[in-house]
Amino acid sequence: MPKKEITGKTLRITWVKSDIGFPYDQKATVKALGLRRLHQTVEHKDTPALRGMLNKVIHLLKIEE
Repeated sequence: MPKKEITGKTLRITWVKSDIGFPYDQKATVKALGLRRLHQTVEHKDTPALRGMLNKVIHLLKIEE
């Protein structure tokens, strides 16, 4: 049987506030999202695991659906 393509939503995540002065786990979460520098934008598939990561550092990011 051929694989079905799943076309889920994607989220555009932009890093807008520095992580200086925030706990190490929040810095690690920003890095795990693939963000390396301020005002960089990445796209990820919308999953429950991703939503959990975003909730942890929502104060540092701008999220677009």
